[in-house]
Amino acid sequence: MAQNFDDIQKLGKDNMDLAVKSFGTVSKGFQAIAVEVADYSKKSFEEGTATAEKLFGAKTLDKAVEIQSDYFKNAYEGFVAQATKIGELYADLAKESYKPYESVLGKIPGAK
Repeated sequence: MAQNFDDIQKLGKDNMDLAVKSFGTVSKGFQAIAVEVADYSKKSFEEGTATAEKLFGAKTLDKAVEIQSDYFKNAYEGFVAQATKIGELYADLAKESYKPYESVLGKIPGAK
């Protein structure tokens, strides 16, 4: 009976350790994603402000259209690059948060 209790205790401790490792990984992953989003937001705001200043200083309609077109092109390319980077961070987060459970799932028959 004491052996069964020890086994249950060990299983509980192992599961808690896995949960703590997974939580730490998820926390770090979300922190990295939040930093990326904040950096992108700041950069985007600065570029938008700089473009607005250029537009106010434009002497001709052609120059204003050129400034605006360049801004939209750069903003779109920046958004696509950032969306790709964030997607990769989420994929890495999913892989890393799963790793602690691989050893447990490997012990379960038919779980592979």
